[in-house]
Amino acid sequence: MTSKNPQEILKSIPQKGFFGHPKGLFTLFFTEFWERFSYYGMRAILLYYMYYAIKDGGLNLDKGTAASIMAIYGSLVYMSGIIGGWIADRLLGTKRTVFYGGILIMAGHIALSFPGGVTALFVSMGLIVIGTGLLKPNVSNIVGDLYDKEDPRTDAGFSIFYMGINLGGLIAPFIVGTLGQKYNFHLGFGVAALGMLVGLIIFLATRKKYLGLAGSYVPNPLSPEEKKSVFLKMGISAIVVIIAGAILISNGILTIDGFIMLVSILGIIIPTIYFLVMYFSKKTTSQEQKSLLAYIPLFLAAMVFWAIQEQGAVILAQYADERTRLSFAGFSLQSSWFQSFNPLFIVLLAPVFAALWMKLGKRQPSTHKKFSLGLVFAGLSFLIMIIPAIYAGPDTLVSPIWLVLSFLIVVFGELCLSPVGLAATTRMAPAAFSAQTMSLWFLSNASAQAINAQIVKLYSPETEILYFGIIGGIAVLLGVVLFFFSSFYKKRV
Repeated sequence: MTSKNPQEILKSIPQKGFFGHPKGLFTLFFTEFWERFSYYGMRAILLYYMYYAIKDGGLNLDKGTAASIMAIYGSLVYMSGIIGGWIADRLLGTKRTVFYGGILIMAGHIALSFPGGVTALFVSMGLIVIGTGLLKPNVSNIVGDLYDKEDPRTDAGFSIFYMGINLGGLIAPFIVGTLGQKYNFHLGFGVAALGMLVGLIIFLATRKKYLGLAGSYVPNPLSPEEKKSVFLKMGISAIVVIIAGAILISNGILTIDGFIMLVSILGIIIPTIYFLVMYFSKKTTSQEQKSLLAYIPLFLAAMVFWAIQEQGAVILAQYADERTRLSFAGFSLQSSWFQSFNPLFIVLLAPVFAALWMKLGKRQPSTHKKFSLGLVFAGLSFLIMIIPAIYAGPDTLVSPIWLVLSFLIVVFGELCLSPVGLAATTRMAPAAFSAQTMSLWFLSNASAQAINAQIVKLYSPETEILYFGIIGGIAVLLGVVLFFFSSFYKKRV
């Protein structure tokens, strides 16, 4: 493992070769493409696998429980990024952490590729949660290592990388979803594992030649004495957790519902602790404290937004399967295909929004106003689902156009909020907590899905008018409130 600093790393990197960008971007683009292919392909059919009857190849879980598990799964994936960042920063460096993460993700998909019931499901989830936490944040960090701080290609490089994420998510439901729903769920999960294998092969085959030393630097390595202490504590903690878990589960104390509630509570407690530690730290200046206070409404707005957006893979996936007419213009549709609309619309509309902000220049809305627009669009994406419920009722299949419109509207909100949120986080973070504040931003999604785990249980065809109406209405109302207070917060940034 090298001890060179980032400047030396940058000098060692091949600087051109992939559309005018460093050749390493090729490696990272396709690694992330295949990782997202495997993840979104698996996610497109996982809900159905959990609640379909055993005779249809599923696990026959209660639909409300299956929806809650999906939400908790997503929450844990985002929470685990904290662990992945720490391991990369203090133990392995980002490059090795990404590789081990890919191995665990592939193992998780393999676990689902064979009939193993609920046990295999939870083993798979554990492996993929940890693996994604290792890979997801760190592969993005390596992209940043490819460019000097003054390199004007940086933003364009991240845009190309972002396209890889969405292209992988775009094609996965069509391939994995079709195989899983039309033939066999385990075949679909097997193809997801194969996708991650392809990503690992590309990463291994090109990392030395194209990445150079990028990602091999350990920014804050543990000393030998610290390693012994940390590994001892980690080992003891793991043993205690395993033993306690085994005892609680065997005695019926820790149930699936109990675990879901525990993660839901952690989803609120963890970001609260983050805020308090940063705000009251002696390293945080008074101006940085003001910025943190102005960041709180952005974080809360992001939570509400992601709570709606992430239900596209839960409630709207169930809606696609049970309430939607799966035929259009003479074509038969698979319900899992609807999961491709979010990345499709992002690929199509991201350049449009980027051009719009560039054209408006100084006249573009402030950060808080963009967040308010994001909330309003998210709320409207749910409110529009009331219309077919009113006119068709709970027992009639509705046109797939309604779902397409819902996915389209929420993407309008995502493009107002998500990229802006990343930029705002870097700008408003206290200098002593810059990396941890970025972790905090991703926790907004984890918190949202932790809350979702309790909310999604309330959905059914009979309650959907109230469900979509109340959640959508709250989002629109909060968006309007944030819009009117945006000038106040702007003075504090």
